[in-house]
Amino acid sequence: MLSLRSSEEKKKWLDEMQDEMKSLHDNHTFDLVKLPKGKKALKNRWIYKVKQERNSTSPMYKARLVVKGFRQRKCIDFNEIFSHVVKMSSIRIMLSWAATLDLEVEQVDVKTAFLHDDLEEEIYMKQPNAFLVEGKEYHVCRMRKSLYGLKQALRQWYEKFESVLCEPGYKKTTFDHCVFVKKFANNDFIILLLYVDEMLIVGKDISMINRLKKQLSESFAMKDMRDAKQILGLRIMRNKQEKKLWLS
Repeated sequence: MLSLRSSEEKKKWLDEMQDEMKSLHDNHTFDLVKLPKGKKALKNRWIYKVKQERNSTSPMYKARLVVKGFRQRKCIDFNEIFSHVVKMSSIRIMLSWAATLDLEVEQVDVKTAFLHDDLEEEIYMKQPNAFLVEGKEYHVCRMRKSLYGLKQALRQWYEKFESVLCEPGYKKTTFDHCVFVKKFANNDFIILLLYVDEMLIVGKDISMINRLKKQLSESFAMKDMRDAKQILGLRIMRNKQEKKLWLS
């Protein structure tokens, strides 16, 4: 349950909701149409999250619109679904290598990750109650792109990300399909680990890592977190002098 303890906090949540809706419109995530006869519109809800960054006194507020995808019907508004996420064992192995070989470990978050690929199925969603468009209050959203909560959202996001990353020559590993590797001259390499909309990038040369970030930013709206500080809610602690790196 969201608690609005002050008018200032309420304004922050409303601003985040406005930003989320702007992202949906900017990405042409849906069109407003009249619901066709025989079709049903899925409901939605807002998910609120407060994230406290390390070494920061100001918490980060995040509001996300989520489709109630549990009401989807197989073979009608979804077919194949799967959820590729990086294995925890892969994260531990890569961080261990980074500590031993003194590698750079950078972190990038993808903004509105699921808004980047077109939907194949015909799906309708009700307008968010607080954001009904004037004059079209009884219209529904004809989904053009995937959105959080849809059963096929993870599948389509992964396929889109894989296609973009494979263009410059990165290949997914056989032991973990969310670990991508590219080898360069002089035994140099970059390893990318993907967990939904978070990624860790490991490599020797920071300039090459920055080049990869730039390539990815041409396809996705991203937030560069620079030195990796946390993954999956776990803090990444490092002592370079002692070549130690651990999760806490």
